[in-house]
Amino acid sequence: MRYFIIDDDRASRAMLKQIIIEGGLGMVIGEEGGGSSTIQTVMTLQPDIVLIDLLMPDMDGLEMIERLQELGYRGQFIMISQVDNKEMVGQAYQLGIEFFIHKPINRVEVQSVLNRTAEQARLKQSLLTIQQSLSHLGTNQNARQPVQLRGTVLSILKDMGIAGEAGSDDLISLVELAVSRDESTVSFPPLKELYEQSARQKGYEGEALHKESKAIEQRIRRAVHAAMEHIASLAVLDYTLPEFEYYGPRYFDLQDIRLLVNAMEENDPLPKIKVNSKKFIQVLSIEAMEKQSGASRFEKI
Repeated sequence: MRYFIIDDDRASRAMLKQIIIEGGLGMVIGEEGGGSSTIQTVMTLQPDIVLIDLLMPDMDGLEMIERLQELGYRGQFIMISQVDNKEMVGQAYQLGIEFFIHKPINRVEVQSVLNRTAEQARLKQSLLTIQQSLSHLGTNQNARQPVQLRGTVLSILKDMGIAGEAGSDDLISLVELAVSRDESTVSFPPLKELYEQSARQKGYEGEALHKESKAIEQRIRRAVHAAMEHIASLAVLDYTLPEFEYYGPRYFDLQDIRLLVNAMEENDPLPKIKVNSKKFIQVLSIEAMEKQSGASRFEKI
């Protein structure tokens, strides 16, 4: 991964650069102390990941991120912060920042955050190419896949604690439909289309098909939400548990997981979280397909 560091504190920049290089995490292609000129430098170099300080004198980190996004920068950001301002953190989440490094800088935290962010970047690239991969599956291969694919998906759902949920069979069915498609387009099939295909396979037609499609959608939403709660409960026990570190950042938005974790730790009612079924099914399809091929790029920790 190619990193760019923006921090008005020279010592912090030096520490971050040293951790990245010594840890073999990638290469630092540039560093600056902030200001409007930094924006042009980032746009020119196009790093994969920008580490940016929240508080800087000329232009704070949030404003700089907004400017870069407006100019078309599509890399990832990691926020460096020494303050615990909930409003500013909330603004950061709205800008799409899921990872923070806290000051004073800690080597273990930096390495953990950078590893997770790099994995997130690789996952996004996988999502962009999923349909090409699906379309390359041959007809004969597809004919041999259903039984083995079902077992592969079920094992993943077991890891996330939802194999017994009513929506688990629906999730398996949708993954089977997704990987069996032979499309020339590069977009993931619309969920509504997959829901209807799944209902049609069960023999539903007309108004009954519409009702079953809606029922499938609801069962899947409940299953995905149950998976989120299970992963959050693992984080309450220990953030370093392999299942949390593996599934948390891949299948869910970490800010949502944090909200659930905070509520669980405080014994508060669990907040209402918007379920992203499409992301869940996309990632599930990718992982199942890669495990089928025996070349999964996601190695369990």
